[in-house]
Amino acid sequence: MSQPQSDLSAFHWLIDMLESVEVGVVVLDLDYRVQAWNGFMASHSGVPTAMIHNQVLFDFFPDLPQKWLKRKVESVVLLNTRTFTSWEQRPYLFRFRNTRPITGTEPFMYQNLTISPVIGPDGNVNKICLMIYDVTDIASSRMALEQANKELGRLSMTDGLTGLLNRGTWENHIDAEFERHRRYGHESALVMFDIDHFKPVNDTYGHLAGDEVIKHTAQIIRDNLRSSDRAGRYGGEEFGIILPETNAEGARVICERIRETIENATVQTDAAPIQYTISMGIAPLTNLPDNYMQWLQQADQALYAAKTGGRNQVRVFGDDQ
Repeated sequence: MSQPQSDLSAFHWLIDMLESVEVGVVVLDLDYRVQAWNGFMASHSGVPTAMIHNQVLFDFFPDLPQKWLKRKVESVVLLNTRTFTSWEQRPYLFRFRNTRPITGTEPFMYQNLTISPVIGPDGNVNKICLMIYDVTDIASSRMALEQANKELGRLSMTDGLTGLLNRGTWENHIDAEFERHRRYGHESALVMFDIDHFKPVNDTYGHLAGDEVIKHTAQIIRDNLRSSDRAGRYGGEEFGIILPETNAEGARVICERIRETIENATVQTDAAPIQYTISMGIAPLTNLPDNYMQWLQQADQALYAAKTGGRNQVRVFGDDQ
């Protein structure tokens, strides 16, 4: 008995839709042999349907996450329910080149994946269907937004001129270091320092040259600190450094290295070459301060002693006070 014309029309309509839809459709039997491979898959993979039909998927795509995919498929077959994986969990199943003109900077196509059971005439699952969705635009936009938020977060914590921590963020680190000392008793030192005679630099050479001196100072700090140390711009030409796990003598060695490097350097500016010095005060953390603000005041007092003692020197709180 011939098939009704309406059924044939519906069948051809379904085939045309599968070939033209912008979704990858792959039907596999339980031995992972390809039973359906639509136009989306043929176009993006470069493998025509006739070539891959009835072939084991992994033979054509050995870089597929075989263990992971088999585990997913076995769960779908066993539970007779579909499963979904987003690009955030796994960026892609098939590594297809990204062909989106708007998001052309992405190296590959980000994909969402749905795995669905296909029920046979006997009521059992005898095939599974993979549906691959190109979500590169969504993924790219999400990652760009996250990167922008991350950058905004970074900018909110750093000083715009030097890239060091800004005053508020740096003081939060002082508070955290003070609390860490109170809990564990670890050594720590706090350093405050500023640029000697900075106002005449601005008055003589201009604020742009002054900015170059400040940026140069920040770079010298970065070059001479450990990854665990925290440096910040406290304001104007004043800076601060937190030195965890460091006693007074260790802090003095670090500070003298910074001071000598700056003393021996020349900053090349458009106005003129500029040489300058800094004065530094160190406050080793003891049980005397009741809070981080008192610790900060100790470092500031040591800095004041360095300034009144002739500048271009390092002083430790308690040595002269």
